Amino acid sequence: MPDTITITDNRTGKKYEIPVHDGMISATDLRQIKTSEEDFGLGSYDPGFMNTAACTSRVTYIDGDKGILRYRGYPIEELAEKSTYLETAYLVLYGELPTKAQLDDWTYNITHHSILHENIKKFIDGFHHDAHPMSILISTVAALSTFYSEAKNIFDPESRQKQTYRLVAKMPTIAAFAYRHSIGMPFAYPDNDLSYTGNFLNMLFKMTELKYQPHPVLERALDVLFILHADHEQNISTNVMRGIGSAHSDPYCSVAGAAAALYGPLHGGANEQVLRMLNEIGHKDKVPGFIQKVKAGEGRLMGFGHRVYKNYDPRAKIIKKVAYEVFDVKGRNPLLEIALELEKIALEDEYFVKRKLYPNVDFYSGLIYQSMGLPIDMFPVLFAIARTIGWIAHWQEMLLDPEQKNKIARPRQIYKGAQKRPYVPLSQRK
Repeated sequence: MPDTITITDNRTGKKYEIPVHDGMISATDLRQIKTSEEDFGLGSYDPGFMNTAACTSRVTYIDGDKGILRYRGYPIEELAEKSTYLETAYLVLYGELPTKAQLDDWTYNITHHSILHENIKKFIDGFHHDAHPMSILISTVAALSTFYSEAKNIFDPESRQKQTYRLVAKMPTIAAFAYRHSIGMPFAYPDNDLSYTGNFLNMLFKMTELKYQPHPVLERALDVLFILHADHEQNISTNVMRGIGSAHSDPYCSVAGAAAALYGPLHGGANEQVLRMLNEIGHKDKVPGFIQKVKAGEGRLMGFGHRVYKNYDPRAKIIKKVAYEVFDVKGRNPLLEIALELEKIALEDEYFVKRKLYPNVDFYSGLIYQSMGLPIDMFPVLFAIARTIGWIAHWQEMLLDPEQKNKIARPRQIYKGAQKRPYVPLSQRK
């Protein structure tokens, strides 16, 4: 027998017994609570979805209070240490770690779908030289919809599989082409002999050499960063992916919408804000003064705190270790001393400890990307590459969920505008 709660409506004196499943009540069960027959029924008001579940999912588990992040049950720490991005991507999508044969087939198909149609290259060339790479990425992913019309067959498993290969494979190519376009460099084409992240570095940085060889430390660092960003439950971009997907839009348009949400500074642009903050501080001796300003409400401490985590972000611990490995190869980032001093003071100051403001994944990722030679504008683009598999996994999960079937996302509202008014002709308006 399911757990229940009893609600007493003090307006009418009536009592209602509401079932509780997985610590939740069904919002539609509240509809039976009415003051009259004409009453639509009770609803709930939750700006920002602070306490509302819009779906069930088996992809990612987060316990923010304990600092736990797991993909399909596997701790993020183990995946970051032992897995690769493509293996983790397979896990996120299909729910199980692949066998060697499955991984070989998955890797082959991703590798051999990385090339872009020449007309897509012309499309990218049409952007102004100083266009933001993220805007180019969003527009180009949406444009792929016009090249693969069969993608509209979203309930055909074979078609979904092919679009998944294409999206995961082509995102790094689009991202690299957007970067090369922004710096006026010719495009570097994919190299099928390289790994997923090694090939991405090739398309970013290849110059005149016949064969680009990525540095193994940088290649692995990027792989770990991509693993850490592969999915993160029902964040805004995933929510947008599910929302657009609920209208049965094709996956390219859905991913473009998700990437547009990621573009926002409160989501995928957060690590950019960290670097701007560190540059603004300028020197580690100025950190105490900056901290005092933040406490006085005169500034924001970027890279600390998280909507979900009320403990140390588990990804931040992993990424800090990766940062030092990258610095050993590329040299110590001059902003590191400021970051370390900022972290030290914030973790000891009662003001931040009381508010559970711990470093999050964005605090060190920007320093790594910058040390690898990537401009700030590319940071959300890198995030989008990694997160594509998470978006697709949630999109597919939604399409195949019988509880979500044919239910287009449409939250209710509380209308507070004007009531019925007569139309006034233009000549009579004052």
